Amino acid sequence: MQHLGVPTTRALSLCLTGESVTRDMFYNGNPQQEPGAIVCRVAESFTRFGQFQLYSARNDISVLKTFTDYTLKNDFPHLRQSGKDTYLEWFREVCSRTLTMIVHWQRVGFVYGVMNTDNMSILGQTIDYGPYGWMDNYDPNWTPNTTDAQNRRYHFGNQAQISLWNLYQLANAIYPLIEDAKPLEQILNGYSGEYETAYYQMMCQKLGLSTSFSEEKNNLISDPEKLLTSVETDMAIFYRALANTSLEKSIQEQLNSLNNAFYTPEQIDEAYIQELQNWLNQYQKACTAEALTQDKRLQRMNSVNPKYVLRNYLAQTASDKATEGDLTMLHTLQKILTAPNEEQPEYDEYAKKRPDWARTHPGCSMLSCSS
Repeated sequence: MQHLGVPTTRALSLCLTGESVTRDMFYNGNPQQEPGAIVCRVAESFTRFGQFQLYSARNDISVLKTFTDYTLKNDFPHLRQSGKDTYLEWFREVCSRTLTMIVHWQRVGFVYGVMNTDNMSILGQTIDYGPYGWMDNYDPNWTPNTTDAQNRRYHFGNQAQISLWNLYQLANAIYPLIEDAKPLEQILNGYSGEYETAYYQMMCQKLGLSTSFSEEKNNLISDPEKLLTSVETDMAIFYRALANTSLEKSIQEQLNSLNNAFYTPEQIDEAYIQELQNWLNQYQKACTAEALTQDKRLQRMNSVNPKYVLRNYLAQTASDKATEGDLTMLHTLQKILTAPNEEQPEYDEYAKKRPDWARTHPGCSMLSCSS
């Protein structure tokens, strides 16, 4: 996540304990013995939204104020002092940091899976890695969390809305320190518009375009979702392949260039081809309007669209091998993922589509908190 440019806590070390632990991956009465290990995770702060809720729910306002002032002093020292105006300035910054983190999740296809308030960092860092995952085929409704499979509250397409809901809970928690709902509401009311702007700019960057606003570009970035879902398409591979696709060539040549991104190419029909061609024509016009050369577009797109992400099946395969005592794949992935945007052709196999066997394999499609 760090090397992808996503705000995150860091894993300092991973050590085997030499002992076994009992784990029931899906809580279905099938416990297994697995090698025990400890991850040491470090962060600038481990303070979460839920901690403010706790004191507020207990109506322990004195401790709430003490804890908030401590947070400002240690994690937001540039704000310098406490008081109503400072609390509001702090809350606005928490909103901004949270928004930035969510936009980065959307950029790389990351689904957090458990966006409870106690999993939300006040520094806007990805803090508690539970049942998370990266999308393979683009599906806005996908969640990696078994306990979220029915309601899909935390699915990919809902992460921005859930982050706003969580910020409302934080606002409710700190209200006793401010005793004025209007300025808190003003900050929250601006969140959705600010997110839309940040999302627009991020999507422009994914396409190699400038972030200046135009209706044409706004329409352009809203169409890929339909393309990526009408034919089952790998998100990461699609954007990397698009960077290498000449916008001057025939639609058939362009389809051939994008072919590796399709899980089910037999779904491609004339209607899809026409839709893709129309979108590529719009995209070409946008690039021409910005005098964007193929080489410059390739450079820009590859700087924000990773070739390598920690796909669930790769992580599970590495885990399975480590359970057998073979740490080779673990170390290989660690090396590859320090440069996720680089080509690294010797590791191309780690950038391929999810294999069919991984669609339903435990740990590859859905995870629990014990996965």
